[in-house]
Amino acid sequence: MLKGKKIILGVSGGIAAYKACELVSRLKKLNAEVHVIMTASAAKFVTPLTFQSLSLNQVVVDMFEAPNYWEIEHISLAKLADVIVVAPATANIIGKLANGIADDMLSTTIMATRAKVIIAPAMNTNMYENPVLQRNIRLLSELGYTIVPPDEGRLACGDVGKGRMPDPSVIEKSIIDLLNFRQDMKGRTVLVTAGPTREAIDPVRFISNNSTGKMGYAIAGQAALRGAKVYLVSGPTILDAPAGVEKYNVISAEEMYNKVMELFPMCDIVIKAAAVADYAPMTSYSQKVKKLDSELELKLKRNPDILYELGKIKGNRILVGFAMETENLVENAAEKVKKKNLDFIAANDLNEEGAGFAVDTNAVKLIDREGNVESIPLKTKHEVADIILDRIMNIKRT
Repeated sequence: MLKGKKIILGVSGGIAAYKACELVSRLKKLNAEVHVIMTASAAKFVTPLTFQSLSLNQVVVDMFEAPNYWEIEHISLAKLADVIVVAPATANIIGKLANGIADDMLSTTIMATRAKVIIAPAMNTNMYENPVLQRNIRLLSELGYTIVPPDEGRLACGDVGKGRMPDPSVIEKSIIDLLNFRQDMKGRTVLVTAGPTREAIDPVRFISNNSTGKMGYAIAGQAALRGAKVYLVSGPTILDAPAGVEKYNVISAEEMYNKVMELFPMCDIVIKAAAVADYAPMTSYSQKVKKLDSELELKLKRNPDILYELGKIKGNRILVGFAMETENLVENAAEKVKKKNLDFIAANDLNEEGAGFAVDTNAVKLIDREGNVESIPLKTKHEVADIILDRIMNIKRT
């Protein structure tokens, strides 16, 4: 699968360095050519000889040691790479890369490369949650670096939380995805909405729905992998922003409407996958509403229909919607296509197992403005996302 691909693995100084040995072994089994660069701190945890034996290539640690051939080594490796992977990536190396510091072989090589770079953070939970570290990760993501989020669990220091280096199989998949993805969406700007909205009743209670945002996040992530510039406007979720995606957090339908309208003029493709609340309380109380012996009557008002408003001003843009129904799926969805001036809609049946909320799969029907229906059987949401993006890329504009 990776035959002929040249992968530079950067190993920085954390206890998770031993996991990088498995990653090298996995990549070699896929016929990749692997070169390892270690920081001086990493060599305190795992010897360079271990990586040399696994990769069958010389391991570089010291930037000032005599090179094995005439080329300047960090420039040579930077040009050689199809992708550079830093795993584990400590707070130190992430800080260097985010701020343009190149003072060892690993940071210097990354600074000199034009290859894609994957970062797999691994550190103490408090370090990972530090605002400075999070700012550095966001900056790298915005610059096009692929960030593979760390896992949660018990850490070497005894703490429990987020910060474990992602499993080597997860990093392996990120490498495969990055190297094998077609870049057919380069030059396109895509706006995706995802997740639920929350409409406040008071500071404690709100109206919302069961959306987790997984479908919208999958679309945003796949579009970025295919080369698009992606804006993601997200309601409240627990999901991390996909690599290379510019994320905007909102709470209410009104906030989502305002942010979408702000970004809309800069986009040529809009995919509305968010589950926006249709109604909001007429009055949002500033203090918690106390429980009464009598009934509480809650009056609701209509929220703006974001997709309908976009349809009125879409121009030459491609506009795609989502519809979740419990009955008359095709009829209800087809009506929305016409009413909201959509190019097509992805409709799914909440009653179908594996196609509802909070799951990693989906089964949809794609319905266009002519009423044509394409049924997509149960697949992962990332697979469904790619099918939707393929459909978008096949739309011809005159």
